[in-house]
Amino acid sequence: MDLRQFLMCLSLCTAFALSKPTEKKDRVHHEPQLSDKVHNDAQSFDYDHDAFLGAEEAKTFDQLTPEESKERLGMIVDKIDADKDGFVTEGELKSWIKHAQKKYIYDNVENQWQEFDMNQDGLISWDEYRNVTYGTYLDPDDGFNYKQMMVRDERRFKMADKDGDLIATKEEFTAFLHPEEYDYMKDIVVQETMEDIDKNADGFIDLEEYIGDMYSHDGNTDEPEWVKTEREQFVEFRDKNRDGKMDKEETKDWILPSDYDHAEAEARHLVYESDQNKDGKLTKEEIVDKYDLFVGSQATDFGEALVRHDEF
Repeated sequence: MDLRQFLMCLSLCTAFALSKPTEKKDRVHHEPQLSDKVHNDAQSFDYDHDAFLGAEEAKTFDQLTPEESKERLGMIVDKIDADKDGFVTEGELKSWIKHAQKKYIYDNVENQWQEFDMNQDGLISWDEYRNVTYGTYLDPDDGFNYKQMMVRDERRFKMADKDGDLIATKEEFTAFLHPEEYDYMKDIVVQETMEDIDKNADGFIDLEEYIGDMYSHDGNTDEPEWVKTEREQFVEFRDKNRDGKMDKEETKDWILPSDYDHAEAEARHLVYESDQNKDGKLTKEEIVDKYDLFVGSQATDFGEALVRHDEF
């Protein structure tokens, strides 16, 4: 199966698949945890390493000498200092952590880029994307409505394309493929979700549409307990104005909740622990001086192994 066929299958599965009778479909987009490690600096800095670098990249530093780790960390600091003023602010650290945590997304876009950038100009136009994705699928006799899907994709592409030239940069194409990761794309995520669930096309999601999107009775009269709980959730929490249905804002509150900002908390923690002169921002020297907090090395990895051995 080539990439184009894979993308079409993925789109079709998303658009047309129904839940299994006892399987719950989750449309809520949560911010993932920064690490699966426990955040306890008294034991180790593993959580901080994963948060700052991403779990996979953090492992590579454990193979480096302290000198090599410091050198690589210094190069990273230059990237984090977005305005090149010689300081790393809490905001710049937060942006870096969010970027590091979404490396899998950028890798996904990178893997698809060459397939769509037909003329190799470093950009992807709507025409290029449309021709690669839908070029051979616009058969009016086909059972699936590919034209409708294409219209929906074009609407999302235009939303991601900030300057309106129908040509996407890599960042804009990332927003197109992963709209839930971008604040300016959240309205389109809500709109597409409502269109999927709103079967009577009245512009709202009522209780039965809400449940029907998650659960298919498939001839069963007895609902699982979680379905009954979801009915209660809809009445008590989703439908805030108690009119029996969810509007756009209520749907947004449901699928895009305001989660605790782990990246912001970690950025604040790293600044607090490293800011020697307490001016609220970090120099490269302050960061490299606390390199074992930000990144690992053979020394820190060995040291933590000794701690674990002593505890054992």
